[in-house]
Amino acid sequence: MAVRHRDRAGNDPAAMRWASTLSRIPDVARAFEEGAAAIEHQLGGERPHLLLAFASPEHADGCELLSELAGRRFPEALVAGCTGLGVIGDGREAEEGPALSLTAASLPGVERTGFHVEMTSLPAPDAARAWHETARVPPRARPKFLLLADPYTIDALGLIAGLDRAYPGAPKFGGLASGGRRPGEHRLLLGREVHRSGAVGVAFSGDVEVDTVIAQGCRPVGTPMLVTRAREGVLLELDRGAPLKVLADLYESLDARDRELMSSSLFLGIDMHGERVQYDSGELLVRNIVGADRESGAIAVGAELEPMQAVQFVLRDAHTAEEDLRQMLERKRRSGLCRPPGALLFSCTGRGAGLFGCPDHDTALFEEKLGPAPLGGFFCNGEIGPVGGTTFLHGYTSAFALFRQARPPTPGDS
Repeated sequence: MAVRHRDRAGNDPAAMRWASTLSRIPDVARAFEEGAAAIEHQLGGERPHLLLAFASPEHADGCELLSELAGRRFPEALVAGCTGLGVIGDGREAEEGPALSLTAASLPGVERTGFHVEMTSLPAPDAARAWHETARVPPRARPKFLLLADPYTIDALGLIAGLDRAYPGAPKFGGLASGGRRPGEHRLLLGREVHRSGAVGVAFSGDVEVDTVIAQGCRPVGTPMLVTRAREGVLLELDRGAPLKVLADLYESLDARDRELMSSSLFLGIDMHGERVQYDSGELLVRNIVGADRESGAIAVGAELEPMQAVQFVLRDAHTAEEDLRQMLERKRRSGLCRPPGALLFSCTGRGAGLFGCPDHDTALFEEKLGPAPLGGFFCNGEIGPVGGTTFLHGYTSAFALFRQARPPTPGDS
């Protein structure tokens, strides 16, 4: 029988361990000290290999000091993070006032490779070798990517598309920094460096798997249809009919509440699994309807469309956003993903208490469905996560990344 050795405290040194804290102290040095002490206590003496720091705008000017303190306190940890209009730590959401979230992990058997890229050094989308050099990890390592980007100074869509081509099938998750109003106001942390532009990333490889939950907060209305004619992002025909006529008929079929939502919260859901037969409305890519032409009956959508692609109109409100997240988390629970060792949440600044009317909505629902787990993150200007095997930049979304070890314990381990 294989025996798994444990330390004096009963901990398994080969097991992945996570910790997460949230400090509301206005002084960045004291906030870090409070969070670091809590991290050390939660890890039970294990030294972290990763430290993620998410800071409110009030701490932006203290990020250099924060990076220095983190390097001294946790010399073995790769430090990464950014500023956010709100931050998430210890399973709580801090949307107003000074706040510092620290999430740390002991990751035995996991390689962590950090990289920083500026707009001027962003490789061409199809230059796979250049992307491999930028991310500093080969595809054979089967990496998983955490991405944090400044929305003002880098093409986030180009970043995502390039990494998707260079590392097809690799999970990519994260978000765009928030809280700043102009270029240079956000901060991106990586190692001992603090950047005011570009993007930073961490590639995880080795004994680690990352499962994602992408809750876009929408509810399908009407019936699924096929795109029968389109030109790039212009939808010319739906089921061989004029899209505006389809929308008019849909409006007549709805109740008063949905008609009201249709005037302000109507979107198009696009099925990204073109190769499958079974249609799943829970995995639609939600995109804005950006215009319409009454003469032709066409509508413009914020995504490229292809003939014979399945689409369905969707509505968004607080109740729908809650039910969508509940269903997505319930699906993960049924698949056996309960109480992950650690998790990250990248939530839109348009969610939170402003949408749901109460604090800690998404984090509380996460704990209800998957159990208590160290959970950190921040509120983003755009959320990064996969739908149908392709990575997208989302809005009004909560994107979770659930970490676990790739190799389960050997049968008979104790």
